[in-house]
Amino acid sequence: MKIRSVLVAGLLVAGFVYLTSRADWKSLGLLKSASETGRLWYEPERARTAGLGTDEVNNIEIYKLANQATVNISTVVYRENWFIGVVPVQGAGSGFLIDPEGRVLTNYHVVGGRGAQIKVILADRSSYPAKVLYSERDNDLAVLKIEPKKKLPFLRLGDSDNLQVGQKALAIGNPFGLDGTLTTGIISSLHRSVPSEDGQNMEDMIQTDAAINPGNSGGPLLDSQGSVIGINTMIVGAANVGIGFAIPINRAKGTLEDFRTQGTRPTVGVTGNYVSGELAEALDLPGEGGILVFTVQPGSAAEQAGIRGARRRAVIGNYEIPIGGDLIMAIDGRAVEADFALQRATRGKRAGDTIVLTIYRGGRTMKVPVKLGQGGEKL
Repeated sequence: MKIRSVLVAGLLVAGFVYLTSRADWKSLGLLKSASETGRLWYEPERARTAGLGTDEVNNIEIYKLANQATVNISTVVYRENWFIGVVPVQGAGSGFLIDPEGRVLTNYHVVGGRGAQIKVILADRSSYPAKVLYSERDNDLAVLKIEPKKKLPFLRLGDSDNLQVGQKALAIGNPFGLDGTLTTGIISSLHRSVPSEDGQNMEDMIQTDAAINPGNSGGPLLDSQGSVIGINTMIVGAANVGIGFAIPINRAKGTLEDFRTQGTRPTVGVTGNYVSGELAEALDLPGEGGILVFTVQPGSAAEQAGIRGARRRAVIGNYEIPIGGDLIMAIDGRAVEADFALQRATRGKRAGDTIVLTIYRGGRTMKVPVKLGQGGEKL
């Protein structure tokens, strides 16, 4: 019995020594180290060998290219306020370089307003004052110019006429001031008609589910080749809900061609606001309304045609309004329905062309021919 007990004990000791001396003893699942039993997370088995997917690589390449040509636009804009007159309003948005000399394409509503002070901030954080070369309020487009110290990277304009629902879309901009933000999605729909803040419809818009938020306005919407197919412009609601809209880039190409051939858009030389309904009637004006002229620029086409501006200010209800100026009710026979009607009417025309304004003055309506002058749209 003693010999048998000794043999059993020896076998147990030998087995223990054998198991604990093997390099892969943990793989047998018989023992676990104290450090392993206390772990709270584990690495994926393929973390060191798995690569980026094709679509991820495409996103990264486009971002590296396009972000360098996307800019942050900061503005101080002076706007007419019915309550307290002209007030400064700070704003921010996006834009993108379209050539190495510093021309920037953006939305009109990013920079529009009286006496706009505009600053363009590049991806390398350098900043430059900018001036408006050309703008179209009805198309919500503007061309800016900065004077860079070197040649700049720029984006190439694609073709928005052949877009298809379901194709990839990437948006770059500065939502909520967070510069250099990339979001991705698809083209959700085409040829949308979308009401803007001033009550007018923006026609033929691109709809996308790539996240667009305040601050993205004016930034590029890109295809999978990195070409600009649209200009991010508006959203549904106060923040992104997966429904955003962009101006087709081919429409912007038309604006750029107008700028190239004309240099600047011909002007009438007036400022004013659209009034109608009860407000117009309170001013003893026709209820169908029109553009009430506030100021007439000295030496302008409007002054030469005899258009009259406001002579005094009056308080009507809660509004302080410049009054006594002409009411422009129609342009070339087309009824005025918004305060950008003059800009729309001069689109495609040249300095020296004539438009006919139907105005209301002193209780009667008259038609006044106006020979357009040279100069950019007055912001």
